[in-house]
Amino acid sequence: MQVNHPVYDVVVVGGGINGVGIAVDAVGRGLSVFLCEKDDLASHTSSASSKLIHGGLRYLEYKEFRLVHEALVEREVLLAKAPHIIRPLRFVMPHQPHLRPAWLIRTGLFVYDHLGKREKLARSKHITFDAATSPLKEEVTQGFEYSDCAVDDARLVVLNAMHASELGARIVTETRCISAYRENGLWVIQLENAQDTYQVQAKALVNAAGPWVAQFIQQNLKQKSPYGLRLVQGSHIVVPRIYEGNKAFILQNDDQRIVFAIPYLDQYTLIGTTDHEYQGNLDRVEITQPEIDYLLDVYNDYFKHQLGSEDILWTYSGVRSLCDDESDNPSAITRDYTLAVSREQQNDAPLLSVFGGKLTTYRKLAESAIAHLQPFFPKLSKPWTEKALLPGAENLVSVECLIQEIMQNIEDVTFQLASRWAHAYGSRVWKFLKGITKTDELGEDFGHGLFAKEVDYLVDQEWARISQDILWRRSKLGFQFTHDEIQLLEQYLLKLHLKRSQDTAA
Repeated sequence: MQVNHPVYDVVVVGGGINGVGIAVDAVGRGLSVFLCEKDDLASHTSSASSKLIHGGLRYLEYKEFRLVHEALVEREVLLAKAPHIIRPLRFVMPHQPHLRPAWLIRTGLFVYDHLGKREKLARSKHITFDAATSPLKEEVTQGFEYSDCAVDDARLVVLNAMHASELGARIVTETRCISAYRENGLWVIQLENAQDTYQVQAKALVNAAGPWVAQFIQQNLKQKSPYGLRLVQGSHIVVPRIYEGNKAFILQNDDQRIVFAIPYLDQYTLIGTTDHEYQGNLDRVEITQPEIDYLLDVYNDYFKHQLGSEDILWTYSGVRSLCDDESDNPSAITRDYTLAVSREQQNDAPLLSVFGGKLTTYRKLAESAIAHLQPFFPKLSKPWTEKALLPGAENLVSVECLIQEIMQNIEDVTFQLASRWAHAYGSRVWKFLKGITKTDELGEDFGHGLFAKEVDYLVDQEWARISQDILWRRSKLGFQFTHDEIQLLEQYLLKLHLKRSQDTAA
């Protein structure tokens, strides 16, 4: 065990969107910050979303007006903060008169258009479908269209972690917080990774463990959780692209839920999500057959092209940690967040625990979290993240201009590869493309446009360690890689980590 016990202002447990959001807000206000994540960044709930930055149209039915307003405002804020990984997306809602009357949908969309700040996104409208060209069944003749945004969810997490790190926060992955206790007005926090066990100390501890939030309080801190937790599983399926165009569909169902069909990575369609109570192993969340049947049934009720289980290329599932509001319906449980600050005695170091939340409102959640901690840090500077650009958005005129610049500088690069780089990295792409004029100058080619220079960058700058980190959370190339290609990448990563360990030891 290391003898050194550094003291931080804030230690954050959890490397999902809420954890990294709080870390970047705190360090930018002058606090020293340490964040630990037991796996990879965004390796659980935060990479298992519907990949949307949205107000949550259906939450209006549950009278979640504060949450919807906040989320609608944040759409525009986040679109400006990270235009390379967030883009406007039009949603088509086929009208089914027996589910919701047209007047109700018009009213809801009017509220949706005006409840939040809307500057860059187009307003909603009524539409009719041409039976000859529409992918929908012929009996679906009219509907509505409105705006929200699509996002690369895992990259949103990574970019916030990068921002925090560049401002001075220490971010460690594959490091578990095994226990913490208060002593002499500080938290003493025991950490464990594959190589070592060590301690750090903190003036405040933030529990942003997502689905593990209550378990962390009870098992690691030996305390009672201030709130009950409802764990709700959401699953998605990915199929080959099923319709032309770049619009998403929002499909109403008889159970009053909705399912999205969203264009994904140019070649695929993403269909989800489900909502049901989860009580299994949080480290092994997998789609169930009833969920697969449910998603296929909702999709097949609307589209001419029918899908079966054999069409599914990939599935993923995540568990949302929602504050227990005693609702009988998992879909109706509030998606709003609750923050709890606790101390056992007057002079104790505070514990702040995050219950609930959604991807779209992570920045406001982080601001609120730091506001809860402000009494313990009276010299904090003012909120600052609203106008701050995320890494890659600096000096970015537009993604389209960046794609053209990449293609002008690298003579044999394809549009598809230049587009992937531009959307993933924004202006940071020049960190590994600087001075490159041909793709064969990028080092070893692992296939499908992944070269050693990019891999090195992901290991150096984005905490990538194994092939899964790179293929599924950083680049989304996992669909294309074969088993043998993955093995080659793993061998390269092993050599890379070994070399860096030797360099560090020297």
